[in-house]
Amino acid sequence: WEEAIWKMSGFPAKRFGLKDRGQLKEGLAADIVVFDPETLADKSTWSDPLQPAVGVEHVLVNGQRVIADGAVTNQLPGRVLRRS
Repeated sequence: WEEAIWKMSGFPAKRFGLKDRGQLKEGLAADIVVFDPETLADKSTWSDPLQPAVGVEHVLVNGQRVIADGAVTNQLPGRVLRRS
């Protein structure tokens, strides 16, 4: 899982020059996904592409829960990131 997490966080941040993102470190911005590796699965298909993944328990964006206990909270605290 360590390599997969790097490819979804640290690598894109480095690739796109987002110097304040990509790792959990004091002073950096961090959006956090809490998942269960035993149940994590993609349920979307070509005919039904909007099915959410299962096994994602919590997602925090700018410190606010956007997914709590597997359910969407309708909070929209994020913003589009642009290379600086």
